[in-house]
Amino acid sequence: MRTADATESFTELASFLEENLEKELLRFTTAGSVDDGKSTLIGRLLHDSKAVYEDQLASIRKSRINRAAGPIDFSLLTDGLRAEREQGITIDVAYRYFTTPARKFIIADTPGHEQYTRNMATGASTAELAVILIDATKGLLPQTHRHAYIAALLGIPNVIGAINKMDLVGYEESVFTTLENDFANLARHLGIPFVQCIPFSALEGDNIVSRSERTLWYSGPTLLRHLETVPLHAEKKLSALRFPVQSVIRPDRTFRGFAGRVASGTIRPGDVVVTLPSKQQTRVEAIVSYDGDLAEAVTGQSVVLKLQKEIDISRGDLIVSAESGPHVANRFAAMVVWLHENPLRLDQTYLLKHAGRLVKGKATGIRFGIDVNALSEHAADSLAMNGIACVEFESSAPLYFDAYATNRTTGSFILIDPLSNATVGAAMIREELSRNEIAGDIAAKLARVTREERGTRHGHSAAVLAVEGAADLAEQLERTLFASGFETVLVEAPEVPAAALPTIVSCLWNAGLVIVYSTDRLSSQERTLFQNIAGELFHEIAGGEESVARMQQIAETLRGIGAGSDRGKAN
Repeated sequence: MRTADATESFTELASFLEENLEKELLRFTTAGSVDDGKSTLIGRLLHDSKAVYEDQLASIRKSRINRAAGPIDFSLLTDGLRAEREQGITIDVAYRYFTTPARKFIIADTPGHEQYTRNMATGASTAELAVILIDATKGLLPQTHRHAYIAALLGIPNVIGAINKMDLVGYEESVFTTLENDFANLARHLGIPFVQCIPFSALEGDNIVSRSERTLWYSGPTLLRHLETVPLHAEKKLSALRFPVQSVIRPDRTFRGFAGRVASGTIRPGDVVVTLPSKQQTRVEAIVSYDGDLAEAVTGQSVVLKLQKEIDISRGDLIVSAESGPHVANRFAAMVVWLHENPLRLDQTYLLKHAGRLVKGKATGIRFGIDVNALSEHAADSLAMNGIACVEFESSAPLYFDAYATNRTTGSFILIDPLSNATVGAAMIREELSRNEIAGDIAAKLARVTREERGTRHGHSAAVLAVEGAADLAEQLERTLFASGFETVLVEAPEVPAAALPTIVSCLWNAGLVIVYSTDRLSSQERTLFQNIAGELFHEIAGGEESVARMQQIAETLRGIGAGSDRGKAN
């Protein structure tokens, strides 16, 4: 009998474990302003769903902090740090796990204080649903806007507008309706696709697990019911394979595999893949797991790939499908949540950790900052702690990435200070900088020197002076102008082919020089050419005594016009 009982118990346990392994997992986060009741809500949810052990409750009842409060303080189930319990606020991210017959859940209880917004971004980075609390007595606050924006920025598709403390407003339907409309408008503005607002009281337990008799006017689901039934809308993911290599498995000389988690796509033995950055092509020989070789691996699975060819692959490399590869660039734009007290500095070297790969990089410019209160973009030249901005980056080596909107893993990276090793920023890649944008940046930094800029240095305007007659008169004019500080050049007609004359004169004109053109007789074609290039700064000088006075007059005119003249027609 004992053997039979043991076998039966083991079978039941195995069945229970198998059942739980097959349950759908929902990761969700809570967010909101200080004292909105996030920790109390999570504690109440755990307690009422029978996910709290008796010894945990006994410990809280005996605690010094709870004895002074009277009834059980559910926030103590998640606020585990001494400072959190003493101050009554959440400081760090608290992760809690519980399960119901319908689903498994991992909760990230995040801080509400603005100082700890960075912790909220960390907790929300892997979430598929966000519960944003709103105090019914205060309405939407700046932190509500900030957390909703971060949820939208991180691509969380499902958001619950949790209207808490309904007991303090007498469970008035009008209060809930007003806040529901306000939050729905905010979510619509941010592009959050799926929103559900729920009225409840975390302290009293209304609409957390059981429907409240005090809100008969509310026909929607309770919080737990919504968590159990909300469709897990598949992210807009790539169908192409993305497999960041986390480590190389080499137990003996007969096996060499590459461990990692499939970030997107499906992989099967025999599939053709490309390794980056080596760009070598091979086929998948086997997909190895703890349970043996697999026929395929899909998004989210952690496996070991064995390849047919011996290729040098290490941690941080990327295995991708041969048909559709990622972007390959070292210039890209990303939305950044700044996490450090020292602001972002342009052109300072940071470490960029991207899908297990570590490269050096720097921010080259800030496109715009985000005003989370007005939900608007504004010009910015710096990024302080908890700030959000669109930043352009340049890395020392190319990154292999996809837009964050299509792949969270290959579309995100963190910024690390190389001196302190502190994580200073979290970034979501928006796009590769196009060649036109890069060319525009280069052109802005390395723009051609204009004729006006050359004129400023020369101290006079460019001009074309055509001298007819004796060649010595043109030489005398060149010498006189040069001695007077003019940048001048003599062009003699017999030495210049007619076809090359327009190019030569245009180049010298754009260089800001005074061109002395020596010719026996100026043709109509030459005159038209010079007029088109120089406009009013084209002068003809004939031989004779009056030519000296004429040259002096022209020189004074050129120096008087100076560098700012736009009287010339050509550029």
